[in-house]
Formats: sequence, C-alpha cells, structure tokens
Amino acid sequence: MPPTVIQQVLDGIPPSLQWPMKMCIYTSAACYVLSIVTGNVSQVDRIWTFMPTIYTAYFALLPLWPRVSPLPFYPLTPENVDNTVATTWNPRALLMFGLTFLWMCRLSYNTWRRGLFNLGDEDYRWAVLRKKIPVWFFHIVNLTFIAAIQNVILFLLGIPTYIAVWQQPQSLSGSDYFLCVSALVVLATEFTADNQQYSFQTFKHSGVANIKNDWPFANRGWTVADADRGFVTKGLWAWSRHPNFLCEQTFWIIITFFPILAPESRAMTYAMTDKNAALTALLPLTPALVLCTLFFSSTLFTESISLSKYPEGYKAYQRRVAMFVPFLTPVWGLLLQLQGTKGEIDRMLFGEDWPQKKVE
Repeated sequence: MPPTVIQQVLDGIPPSLQWPMKMCIYTSAACYVLSIVTGNVSQVDRIWTFMPTIYTAYFALLPLWPRVSPLPFYPLTPENVDNTVATTWNPRALLMFGLTFLWMCRLSYNTWRRGLFNLGDEDYRWAVLRKKIPVWFFHIVNLTFIAAIQNVILFLLGIPTYIAVWQQPQSLSGSDYFLCVSALVVLATEFTADNQQYSFQTFKHSGVANIKNDWPFANRGWTVADADRGFVTKGLWAWSRHPNFLCEQTFWIIITFFPILAPESRAMTYAMTDKNAALTALLPLTPALVLCTLFFSSTLFTESISLSKYPEGYKAYQRRVAMFVPFLTPVWGLLLQLQGTKGEIDRMLFGEDWPQKKVE
C-alpha cells in the first residue's frame, strides 16, 4: 500500500490510534513479504506472542511518548490528543498492561521451548491446509487471513486498553481488582495446561519422563499406553480437550471487560437511551468476540487433523470430554453412562485397558 494511501487511511481515524494502525499495516505487509521470500507462512505466529503487548503498552504509556517522533516508527503521543490523557498516568490501563506483559512472558516461554521461534519452523496446520486447497487459493488465504486479518486481530486486542485510557479513572475500582485476580488465575491455569502438554509430548517422543525438570503439576504419571494413544488425556486435559485455548480466550475476555465493568462505563451506559448508543456501548466486546471466533474455527481444523491421525481414540475423546468448557464433561459422561458406553470409553482414554507399565 503506497504511503499516500496509508496516510489517507490514517487521517480518517482518531490521532491516538494512528501509530498503532500504521504499525499494523506495515507489520501485515512485512509478514506477507517474508512468507513469500521464505516460503514459510508462520511469520505472524512468531510475532503473536508480543504484538498485543506492544499495542497495549502504547496506549497505557501515552504520557511516556514524545509529542514529536525522533525516529521513523518511534511511538509518539500526537499533539492533538487530549492533554489529560497525554500527561496523566492511568491506573487501569497500567494494570491491563501489566497483565498483558505476564501473558506475553508465558506465551513466549512456551513458544521458545517448543522451538517455534526458529525461522525455519512452520505451524503444521499450514502444511495440512496446503494439501487441501489449490495453490492459488492458498496464496489468497496467506494474504488475506494469515498476514492481514491475524494482524488486525492482534491490533484489536489492544483496543480495551485504549478505551480504558479515555475513561480516565482516578483509582482502581472493585471490578479492576476482581478481574485482575481472575486473570492471574487464568494465566496460572493456562501455564499448567501448557506444561502438562509439553511434559506429555516430551515423554511421547523420547520415552523418558523428565520429572526433575518438569514444572509442578506437569507430569501426570505418563505410561506407555499414553504415548501409544498419541494425545494427552490426563490432568486438565481430562476435563477439557483444549484447556489452553479455553484459558487464552478467557484471558482476553477478562481484559475486554476491564473498561466495560468500570464505574465510568456503567455511568455512560445508564445515560444512553437510543439503540445506536446502546450498540456503541457493546462495541468494546468486539476484540473478544473476534478472537473467540478465530479460536473456535481454528480448533475445529486442529481437531480434524487429530481425528485423521487417531480416528478411534480421538473420536472417543470428543464424545467423552468437552471441547472447551470443563463443566460440560460430567454431562457428556452421564450421557455415555445412560448409553452404557462410558466404562469402555474411559478405559480407552484413561488407560485402564492399555499396558500399565509405568515409566520410572
């Protein structure tokens, strides 16, 4: 996109959104060009771990940035931004930035230990997709969805903090403290789910349980039967087929609700009487809704791959364990009990009818 066209696009949005939008546009272009040059379309996957934090940091740290940028792409606070917003530190925005920073550390660590920061590595799902669709259509998917839409989603994840900045709270509210504790619990749960998956995959590929180097609650006493089954069914994964995805969506829903549940937001909502204003009040939900839509569709594709690799076992796993919400898993178990198949499926998934040799 030529610079003049980009500037025309930027001129039509609020000043405090112009730098993040410019970053989003150029990052999308860079990811697409690199995917063509390298033949590897996982460029966005590598920046996913930190781009939401960059956008969140820009909004939360507006008082830090200069009014005139000293270098190209250096963040700045435009001169026509409200002086209070540009000079006053916002406690809610700073809290949201702190939580997002912790999210970045968790995801970056998990991405690093899995080797996904390696420039030669590509997400296995893209290789599967290449085989399923024509080459020309894959190039369209790469340009529109992989490079562009995913970067737009990363930009949207910073919007809740942008909204919080303009609320200008004097101090944190009760909802802020509640959401903060909830976000920390979700991050800890997601970290545990990541560790259990990593511990299982390490054992599956090496045949050795690395108990000494495992994080707490990671090793679930893996057996040869677990490795033969091919996918993890113990720990948090016995309650949800994707506990990490559930936590990821929940975390960003919580971040989205910081400005929505704030006293300042409630006061604005109560004052609204027409439908257009009410619709505007719901717009802050957009980042979470878009992300959840992405995760749901991506999970369906991921599960189709798992089902092709483990047709019998994974089909049983889908019948026994809920995709996301763990509270539904006992319901599925009750239904299977009524059908008289619960015991057989439990033995298949949890190993009772497989070799019980424990790995010391």
